[in-house]
Amino acid sequence: MLWSLFKIVLFMALVLAAAMGLSSLSDVEGGLRIAFDGIELNLQPVQTVVLATALVFVLWLFFKLVGLLFALVRFINGDETALSRYFDRNRERRGFEALAEGMTALASGEGRLAMAKATKAEKYLRRPELTNLINAQAAEMIGDRKKAEEVYKRLLQDNRTRFVGVRGLMRQRLEDGDTETAMKLAEKAFALKPKHTETGDILLRLQAENRNWKGARATLGEKLRQGELPRDLHKRRDAVLALSEAQEVFREGNTIDAREAAILANRHSPDLVPAAVMAADALIEDGKAKQAARVLRKAWEVHPHPDLASAFARVAPEETPKDRITRFGTLVKPNPEDPESRMLMAELHVSNSDFIGARAALGDLAERDPTARSLALLAAIERGEGNEDSLVRGILARAVTAPRGPQWVCDNCQNVHAAWAPVCGTCGAFDTFSWRRPVETELALPASDQMMPLIIGKMSAPDTAQKSLDQEAEKDPRAPSPDGNEELPEPKAQFIIPDDPGTKI
Repeated sequence: MLWSLFKIVLFMALVLAAAMGLSSLSDVEGGLRIAFDGIELNLQPVQTVVLATALVFVLWLFFKLVGLLFALVRFINGDETALSRYFDRNRERRGFEALAEGMTALASGEGRLAMAKATKAEKYLRRPELTNLINAQAAEMIGDRKKAEEVYKRLLQDNRTRFVGVRGLMRQRLEDGDTETAMKLAEKAFALKPKHTETGDILLRLQAENRNWKGARATLGEKLRQGELPRDLHKRRDAVLALSEAQEVFREGNTIDAREAAILANRHSPDLVPAAVMAADALIEDGKAKQAARVLRKAWEVHPHPDLASAFARVAPEETPKDRITRFGTLVKPNPEDPESRMLMAELHVSNSDFIGARAALGDLAERDPTARSLALLAAIERGEGNEDSLVRGILARAVTAPRGPQWVCDNCQNVHAAWAPVCGTCGAFDTFSWRRPVETELALPASDQMMPLIIGKMSAPDTAQKSLDQEAEKDPRAPSPDGNEELPEPKAQFIIPDDPGTKI
């Protein structure tokens, strides 16, 4: 409506400007004098303008007639396509003009205008491989998905545009949530253009989401062969897929194949923590404890992690806390100043009731880099050394609001997850989990249920509290009765420091 009104106003303005121009010319004195062979013509300014316009039109018509005459002569001389080429040039010119206008309209967001120009271009050019592309994108722009699907299906009939048609249908299925059909279309598109990075990434993600680990590894290998993936990144992602395949096989009950796949995944990416843990467990089951410890030490050297410490404890589950401290010293030796190494050794000393050693191992970590775990350890040390309960409660209060420390965080959507996974359950991204500190998290610290006895201990049972009050009442008649108006005191929390040599981490 506004565009039509604008064109009408513009036309009226041009007519008014032309009328005013002619009126101004008519008021101008003088004119054009033409003398030829005794003939003299005197033209007014308006007549001069009309004559110049007529001459331009005559010249244009003359050149057109000359071109047509040459084409006719070539046709008479045997060139049967001369006339058709002459008229085709005009058609092509108009067609390409309409095509350019359609592309401009598409870029500016005018979907309906783009479709109209594409239809006009098709009329002149008869080049569906060009005009269908504009029609499909314009139909999607205006929300006509049915029209877009029809155009994409027409693109499948031409080898030059088959990839575009398959990719368009794939994107539509993805928007509809039909991942199974989208994965099949992605496989066809990837087979047509294996160097297309976006299609390869979509196919890899869909295969991982559908737990098609073998297909995903084949896609990853093809991307490497096409040079679309660096070799180090390929090894890392292939290890992730091999680990995921091992976990799947293990859930199915085939432990032998799962062990081999886990060991292979660890060999491809030694710093992948879940692969190292699973490979170590597989080696422990095979009776290869030394190899398992070597795998875990190598992974710890690159990436200290609580899961590696737990797996390292399973290498020798029957050792005493003192022997465990000695053996774990070889694990943390490459990076003793790492916060994970400090907290691990502090936990081991607490388990051995060696609170002086625990304080030395923890150092100033709780003050320099306070986290819920480091503050919990500090509270256990303070309580074990017999310090006042108010000091311990103050440290625990800080631990409640302190950062949780490193967690499994998706680098794509920044969501925090309780455990590692090959595919983010929130955004569907593949191989985006990293062990780092999130901006915000509400997850509990790892193995907090094992640490709770060290931190808050056991609450006094109600019947025990009642029995204590009865005994005090018998000794002191002035003691308040529990049936009176005075409230019973709250049972106090007690820290239970384990002294059992077989305490596990």
